[in-house]
Amino acid sequence: MSAYLHAFGAHLPQRVVSNAELAARLGGTTECTPEWIESVSGIRERRWAADDTTVADLAVAAAEDCLKRADADRSKLGMLILASGSAPPGFPGPAAEVADRICLATTPVLDLPIASAGSLFGMAIASRLADSLGDILVVGAEKMSAVIQAHPLDRNTAILFGDGAGAVLVSSRPGPRRVLHSVLHTSGELRQQLSFDWKSPLQMNGGSVILHASRKIPAGIREVLEHESIAPADVSAFLVHQANQNLLARVAKALAVPAERVFSNIARYGNTSSASLLIAASEWANQSVPAPGPVVFAAFGAGFHWGALVAV
Repeated sequence: MSAYLHAFGAHLPQRVVSNAELAARLGGTTECTPEWIESVSGIRERRWAADDTTVADLAVAAAEDCLKRADADRSKLGMLILASGSAPPGFPGPAAEVADRICLATTPVLDLPIASAGSLFGMAIASRLADSLGDILVVGAEKMSAVIQAHPLDRNTAILFGDGAGAVLVSSRPGPRRVLHSVLHTSGELRQQLSFDWKSPLQMNGGSVILHASRKIPAGIREVLEHESIAPADVSAFLVHQANQNLLARVAKALAVPAERVFSNIARYGNTSSASLLIAASEWANQSVPAPGPVVFAAFGAGFHWGALVAV
């Protein structure tokens, strides 16, 4: 069985929210300045969608961008997978609306309500189903501004998040990158360390989250690389969930690879939860000349869910 990554796509809202704007909204105290926000997160600005923009709107834009770049026949899609931790509660999930709006007639869809790690889970699932379903479109879309503004702003969480969407076409047809292996893990006993239910503010034990992420992301990466007998030093790029610049630096240090090998765009977009991995992959693939060699995708998020995927 083989699965290939054909193309990536992305969409970012136009509105730019600077650290200065957020610091002012959070009180503008000496404890919360634009410089402090950047020092603890690596973020200088993020994008926020308009009030009337939905998760489905963001997802449709990224899906269309990906399908265009892949020059794919949407009528032949075997499945649509949509990951989002910020979609409104209730059913059906946003995947059905996205399918309708991109003109899919009877293509099955799957909603993954997994924050931060959702697009990685979607990629791994798609790579394992591609042999029987053919082309699978995976989308990660998040409107995290709605999550943090659903209740009074908390400086520990409001500074981190942005909105956006990313997408990838996974297929059994030969393409630019072949998936070698993927691993997925969940530790449900830690689910309360990072959670949100719309009824109360986002709950995040920042110390616990960063501790587990800085251990579990490198462990997941090593697991997929060891399965394929690939050394971290031989990986051309690490495309990791953009949670925090300090976390990305820890991942590079743990793997003993140059910091620049771990792709980063968090300074401009903030943490876009499950969209971040595919937005990063889209920028890496479409705005630069990717170096030859293996590429690793990895993420960690609420659940705790984490995993990694390697492709060549």
